[in-house]
Amino acid sequence: MADGIYVGMAGAAARAAQLDSIADNLANAETPGFKAARPAFASVLAGRGPTDKVFSAAVATGTDLRPGMSVATDNPLDVMPEGDLFLGVQTGSGQVAFTRNGKIEVGPEGQLQILGHPVLGRSGSPISVPPGVAPTIDESGQVMVDGSTVDTIALYRVQGAMDRGGQALLTAATGATVEAVEGNLKVGALEMGNAPALESAVQMIGAQRHFETAMQAIQTYKKLDERATEVGRIR
Repeated sequence: MADGIYVGMAGAAARAAQLDSIADNLANAETPGFKAARPAFASVLAGRGPTDKVFSAAVATGTDLRPGMSVATDNPLDVMPEGDLFLGVQTGSGQVAFTRNGKIEVGPEGQLQILGHPVLGRSGSPISVPPGVAPTIDESGQVMVDGSTVDTIALYRVQGAMDRGGQALLTAATGATVEAVEGNLKVGALEMGNAPALESAVQMIGAQRHFETAMQAIQTYKKLDERATEVGRIR
């Protein structure tokens, strides 16, 4: 088999990984707080001498933490953390996850939730209000019921890389530092996903063309192998 077929296969596999990431970004373009996945590529030299081959590969997928577009909703429970701060939620395993999705809802038992996960307050515990009561949130993050403060929404700053932990949830990667800080919220607004649909669609077209080129290279080398085999049989 011609060595070049492996080069084509490596390129096709890398572009397939890119297409998966782009498809995920495109599907979540309107998801509040969503952070896009960006694959990283590398070239790998294989072999020595005149038959050296350079293989391409998708070696890692990083999380793009750039802010998304702000959209006014006028919902008093929709909030957007200022700057690069994150809201904190408690996952099912009891760990803390971070999100820019500020679409807060009140659960059946009065617990403030984002994507079904309890919202953490500065007290370190999930925030709850009496069942059936409509809370209000001010720009400082105070959650109030009938003029009395129940708790203040916790805000976090993460220094370092972050990993995807769900649709719009992030976790601090190894080596990253997490610090609880004071900050403000923009009430009645949400930050949307940071991969606009048009941008993702254009990227998908480019990645698809590169994938098709790699597949055509594979087919070309396959035909060359078949012809070489036929020539050998005739001789």
